[in-house]
Amino acid sequence: MSEKLKVGILGATGMVGQRFISLLDGHPWFEVVTLAASARSAGKTYEEAVGGRWKMDNPMPEAVKKIVVMNVNEVEKVAATVDFVFSAVDMSKEEIRAIEEAYAKTETPVVSNNSAHRWTPDVPMVVPEINPEHFDIIEFQKKRLGTTRGFIAVKPNCSIQSYAPVLTAWKEFEPYEVVVSTYQAISGAGKTFKDWPEMEHNIIPYIGGEEEKSEKEPLKLWGKIENGEIVPATEPVITSQCVRVPVLNGHTASVFVKFRKKPTKEQLIQAMREFKGLPQELNLPSAPNPFIQYLEEDNRPQVTEDVNYENGMGVSVGRLREDTVYDFKFIGLSHNTVRGAAGGAILCAETLKAKGYIQKK
Repeated sequence: MSEKLKVGILGATGMVGQRFISLLDGHPWFEVVTLAASARSAGKTYEEAVGGRWKMDNPMPEAVKKIVVMNVNEVEKVAATVDFVFSAVDMSKEEIRAIEEAYAKTETPVVSNNSAHRWTPDVPMVVPEINPEHFDIIEFQKKRLGTTRGFIAVKPNCSIQSYAPVLTAWKEFEPYEVVVSTYQAISGAGKTFKDWPEMEHNIIPYIGGEEEKSEKEPLKLWGKIENGEIVPATEPVITSQCVRVPVLNGHTASVFVKFRKKPTKEQLIQAMREFKGLPQELNLPSAPNPFIQYLEEDNRPQVTEDVNYENGMGVSVGRLREDTVYDFKFIGLSHNTVRGAAGGAILCAETLKAKGYIQKK
């Protein structure tokens, strides 16, 4: 590719914004040229605006330190500098919906990490290995917005990445009922232990809104486009509990599954190991390969050993065995701010570029 696409990050100072910056450093297709945040940060260099709040393990990339932060609400001004934007803004759902549509209407594609538009019927919510065909809905969305190249695409919640890809790999066996408990890292709340000391040695049995997302969002991924909107699937039925645990990065899921067509353990392992999607076929820059690893050891996957599998873009599974109440059970693990947030959005943008939806202005 001759020239990189120019990218802006909306909500650049927050934790997910920082993860975008960290992951896009040296990206072969995309170059971060614009950083936008609240009026409080606007006018400062990125380094000044973030101050001591840089939360990534890697140091802040040199390329962004001196970029002067723009006001995210100055939509036309920000949009004029970029080919597309990643959105990680921290506002109310109504404000996010409005600002993302405002950017799309400037003919700037928006790839969002936020939940605000996940249930807008003509907004594709995509895990590129699972449902890249949902990007076809963009044509309907553009008609509604009155745009030729501007649109919004979103990625689903971080919690579902530890089991939705696995259930997709097992589709031929027709899973129809799933019980899942998630054990979710504090970075999912945008926090570190320094910010949230009361999480040390503690478990909080509630994460606002998370259970509904964990149960409903996979069904939209498995849905179909009908009459210009995405109609969610009705199976498998999922019930969940979501628990905050004292871990910095990595969401673990304990999952029980019933199948209509009873598989063997070997068939299930083979299906996971062979599962690939469009990103792997196109060899996209951020695509994990293989997407799902199955670990035979009894004590895996572990956060300390496995959360960064395939640069945090892959899913690790272990402890698959037959169950006395359900058919099978397993443990899944994924990186909540890489695959589950910024990394998943970057892979969506790579897929959109490969499909011709994101181009130079």
